[in-house]
Amino acid sequence: MSDHPTSPLPSGAEHHSEERLRAQRSKTSLQSQRSRTSAHSDESTPLLSRNGRENQHDPVSPAASSLLSLQDEGPNAGKPKRTWPTIVALSILSAVVLVILGLGFAAPAVVREYAKEAAVFEPTDLSIDSFTTSGVKARIRGNFQLDASKVQKKPVRDLGRAGTWIARAVESRPSYVKVTLPEYDGILLGTALVPSLLVDIRDGHTTYVDFTADLEPGDADGIRDIANDWLEGRLDQLRVQGKADVVLKSGIFSLGTQTFAETLEFKAKDIPTIPQYNITRLNFHEVNLPDSQTGMAVDVSITMNNDYPVTFTVPPLGFDILVPGCVPEGDFILLANATTGEIQVSPNQDLNVTVSGIIRQLPDTLTTVCPDKKTSPLDVLLGDYIHGIDSTIFVRGAEGPVGDTPSWISELIKSVIVPLPFPGHPFDNLMRDFSMANVHLSLPDPFAEPGSPEAQPQISATVKALVNLPKEMNFPISVSHVRADAEVFYHDRKLGLLDLHKWQEANSTQVEAHGDGQPGLMVESVVEKAPLNITDDDVFSEIVQALLFGGKNVVLGVKAKVDVETETTLGKFIIREIPAQGKVPIKPLSGNGISSFAPKVGELRILDTTRTTFLIEAKVNMTNPTNYSATVPYVNINMLSNGTILGFAVTRNVKVVPGQNDNILVIATWEPARLGGQKGLDVGRELLSQYISGYNTTLTLRTHNGTIPMHPNLGEALSSIEIEIPTPKLDPPKNPNHPDWDEDDRDDKAPRFIDDATMHLFTSTATFMLLSPLHYSTIFVTHINATAYYNHTDPVGEIIYELPFAVPPGATTSPRLPVDWSLDSVGYQAVKQALGGTLKLDAKATVGIRLGEWEERVWFTGGGIGARIKI
Repeated sequence: MSDHPTSPLPSGAEHHSEERLRAQRSKTSLQSQRSRTSAHSDESTPLLSRNGRENQHDPVSPAASSLLSLQDEGPNAGKPKRTWPTIVALSILSAVVLVILGLGFAAPAVVREYAKEAAVFEPTDLSIDSFTTSGVKARIRGNFQLDASKVQKKPVRDLGRAGTWIARAVESRPSYVKVTLPEYDGILLGTALVPSLLVDIRDGHTTYVDFTADLEPGDADGIRDIANDWLEGRLDQLRVQGKADVVLKSGIFSLGTQTFAETLEFKAKDIPTIPQYNITRLNFHEVNLPDSQTGMAVDVSITMNNDYPVTFTVPPLGFDILVPGCVPEGDFILLANATTGEIQVSPNQDLNVTVSGIIRQLPDTLTTVCPDKKTSPLDVLLGDYIHGIDSTIFVRGAEGPVGDTPSWISELIKSVIVPLPFPGHPFDNLMRDFSMANVHLSLPDPFAEPGSPEAQPQISATVKALVNLPKEMNFPISVSHVRADAEVFYHDRKLGLLDLHKWQEANSTQVEAHGDGQPGLMVESVVEKAPLNITDDDVFSEIVQALLFGGKNVVLGVKAKVDVETETTLGKFIIREIPAQGKVPIKPLSGNGISSFAPKVGELRILDTTRTTFLIEAKVNMTNPTNYSATVPYVNINMLSNGTILGFAVTRNVKVVPGQNDNILVIATWEPARLGGQKGLDVGRELLSQYISGYNTTLTLRTHNGTIPMHPNLGEALSSIEIEIPTPKLDPPKNPNHPDWDEDDRDDKAPRFIDDATMHLFTSTATFMLLSPLHYSTIFVTHINATAYYNHTDPVGEIIYELPFAVPPGATTSPRLPVDWSLDSVGYQAVKQALGGTLKLDAKATVGIRLGEWEERVWFTGGGIGARIKI
């Protein structure tokens, strides 16, 4: 370093100091002249903020630029701002400033004041050469000068300038600097061993300083206390004091040992915060542990801001990763052990930090539900993460050192707990391809307790969902149970809530990624009787109408928060409130809508009658053309014809499955007089007449507020939907005269209840084979006024009969009924010509019918009645 004109001299070269200073004078005279000229132009202007600085020295490095504000001590410069580099290099810079300031302190008090105010030190580089067993070796480089323009008092400025011009240079012997904290009972922050330094102390002359200092930490417990106060926000200000005993000389003159002290004060706004960082990579995977068990490894890559002009290599460090427990101010829970690799720190460049962690097991305190809560600490941590909510984890230094890292570092950091924001990562569309199969709908039970699940419609189905596995998860995982609260929508309007709060068993299968797709987990669960709380009856009505008459799929939207019980290497744990949404297409009724059910009455029983009403028990057979099933505890629905209510039907405890459904028990009440008045009687009579005459009649079904007793509003809302179905066909018994006939042998125009007739010409009578569809009740015919026709229009004869006769269940031959022949008609001639054979005849009649107490007169028309003609 002797070849460098401004380098500090080694301690053994005191006798050459004057020669060196004389040799460098020619080099520095131009610099000094520019400095003095600039400084005297305005004594109140701070030295470090002048535009002339770049003309005074060599170009300023980024490190020096970052630290310039530390030296601005002019009278009008305002209060200096202490920045993070001052904290980082506190021991080093305190030692340097104290020693350099001390170089002029051997002079009288005036010179001492002058040196203190005029001293300017511009650090250009701060680095840590190495970590030792007791501390670090730090290298400091920079420029030192005395700037008289910074001295406020003119007498002090003039005397100081004169005194330092005479002395020219001052040299210090190696010295120790102790840095303490007065406000913390004077605890020792650290010590620094500063080597011998030689500096030019003339006004405006610059000395380049480059030396290595040995730094050792002081009271470890005290340092940890300060760090924890800073981390917990209790550090409003901090005063740092440095003291040193320095042996000085100028030329051949010894200036003795001088004791110097300097205090720096940092306010809260000047104290730095934890630097910003960004997690660039996060990877979870299984790892084999030394004890033959399997744990979870976590690899993290972090980019951290570094705005400071420092250079050093951080050795590998060990940390404990902690998370909050049930009580925020309580003990932390150890989640993982982590280590870092070597970290290269370069001036003003972001740091790239690689962290490797091991989770050996999940402690019970982490997975146990907290008292008076429904969640565990792990639930809270995972829930915040998947919902994109930032949480806080805590990092504490590990107990022992890592590898060759000096033990004093672990001793220093082992009790320091640093809170770190842990950014959440929202997983949009975490669940996709949401579908439901084998859907079964159960209507509310009318006898259920209000508010109970049984008092709501219930859905059973096989639910399938493909879960997108985050790319960070690279370990086997399975799902054993799921539960959820789901909202159901139709055309963005809310239908209601699907209550799946009970745990449902589930199974899962890993799905490999294909192409650019993500890997997934196919989860399947069978849901049993999940209550559907319908909150908008109008929306439900629209859905039903679309299913019945729309002819295309009805798509329901589902938004849910799903709890998933998972099984991993670390054991079982629950991930709560995973956001999920999907679309559930529901197929409409196939074919001709509701008529595709094609109901048929297999068995009919009259339970009760009055003068104008009768109660029927019917067993209905039908085909369900959909893939859905339903359970109907109770439903009451009105039956209408031409808009007039004629009666109602009730069914209880019916389970409808896809395909054929037989013997569905329905209780129907025929009550047109009470429900429709005289109009009801007329419309009912017309419907019965058409029905027994073989017309294609229909019934209209319509709900009302009593359809589902527990949900009157729902029944009222559905009443806008009228379902028209063919009147169920009654299967009459076989005609004993034609036991081999089936449905294909019947004439389509022939009535169902009169199978054939026999006419006797000699006695002018006729008998009819009557087929009663009732299996248990007898029908009485109380009146007949009928006319038979040939070829649809030619009368054959009339029958008027007022005596009642019974028609019991099965096939019955009527009594001989008197016939008044139309002797001169074409029809009668056709009858005579058919003597001994058969003839197709038509009939029109008014018939009185009595069934128990109920009695009615209906009209009847029939065609294609096969009549045998006998003598």
